[in-house]
Amino acid sequence: MRPVAAVAFAGGAVAAGFAARRLAQPARPTAAAPTPVDAPDTAAAEATGPEIAAAEATGEQQPRLAGAHGHLPALEGLRGLAAIGIITTHVAFVTRMSYGTPVRRLYGRLDMLVAVFFAKTGFLLWRAHSDHARRDRPGTARAVIPYLRARLVRIMPAYAVLVAVAMVLLPQNRVNGPVVWLRNLTLTQIYQRKFLVSGLTHAWSLAVEMAYYLALPALWTGMKNLRGDRARWRLPAVGAFGLSGLLFPLIPWQRLRLLPRGVNDQILPPAFSAWFASGMLLAELATARPGLLARLSRAPYARWGWWAAGAGALFATTSPRWFSEGFHHPSGREYAARNGLTAAMAFFFLGPIVLAPAGSRFRVLESAPLQAIGRWSYGIFLWHLIVLHYAFPLTRTSLWTRRMGVIWPVTVAGSIAVGAASYRFIEEPARKFLSPHA
Repeated sequence: MRPVAAVAFAGGAVAAGFAARRLAQPARPTAAAPTPVDAPDTAAAEATGPEIAAAEATGEQQPRLAGAHGHLPALEGLRGLAAIGIITTHVAFVTRMSYGTPVRRLYGRLDMLVAVFFAKTGFLLWRAHSDHARRDRPGTARAVIPYLRARLVRIMPAYAVLVAVAMVLLPQNRVNGPVVWLRNLTLTQIYQRKFLVSGLTHAWSLAVEMAYYLALPALWTGMKNLRGDRARWRLPAVGAFGLSGLLFPLIPWQRLRLLPRGVNDQILPPAFSAWFASGMLLAELATARPGLLARLSRAPYARWGWWAAGAGALFATTSPRWFSEGFHHPSGREYAARNGLTAAMAFFFLGPIVLAPAGSRFRVLESAPLQAIGRWSYGIFLWHLIVLHYAFPLTRTSLWTRRMGVIWPVTVAGSIAVGAASYRFIEEPARKFLSPHA
């Protein structure tokens, strides 16, 4: 990517942070009684443009946004689509269909939908704290120990089973000793050189996510005084946090001998702060007074504009003029530009869901099949590489053969089946046993 593009991304991120601050000013105090945190807001789903404009002119209570609180089924469906997209990239890679034509290059970049996973995590984990701050409440919204316990219970049981199965079942892993087992079980493998293990190569993203689980309490504690009237500074602060992830790959860590030789700085957690920050920014916007971005999400058809912008950002990463094809180690500038585009992609994909008026419906994303796939998506993601490994002998296909049309449906169907079983027999029992009162 050209230097001017990297500078443009950095400047754009800063400008976006300050612009967003203006779009989400806290509501002015009025004589009306405040709406309780958990009170239903049925009027928000029925409000029309003139009604909202009148409310703004008189200073009345603004309609709540869909993402301000509660469960959002459409996000579950979006997560399910992202999981299928990631499978598609891995199938395209091993069938040599991830480069050469525009469609194949798109197959090769659907793994960037991991950014949707990270942004959704950032949104859900940050929302309570942004709401807490805008209600001018002291301290933090969540205690650290119960929060960490909930994250570990959600992630580790199924992942530990995956590690054991991959190490024992796949013949190429039987040479791995206890140190490799320990690194993978503790999600510290990305901090070593030559960490790739068959069936577990995708777990780098879990290692990054776990690092952010540990880091977020420090971030929300550091921002706990940005509340009430000072809450307007939260958006620039989160924007700066995201910008750090675009600057991180530009630093020559190896050349400066700031990292051990052979450690891949492009999969270290600081390189992905823009992806998490895109969701955190949406959490701030969803819990603030509705501004311009919320107004751009009111009409049902407006969501297609958001999604088109997100798709455009994803398609831009497939351009061979700017970005290398396939699984090549990119330069720092190229990597920063790609991460900036995919952070924007995640923002635009999630934005119309969380900033829409409360009660908005998304028929396809809320459909029963996508809700099921979204519910099972963690297991689908965990197990799909092992399913892919066995899809080749099952279909009597040699590795690297261009038979994506055969391997893809078998891998997707098998991953959904195994993901459903993982949810039913590992994830849910572990949650009920380890967090019975959650």
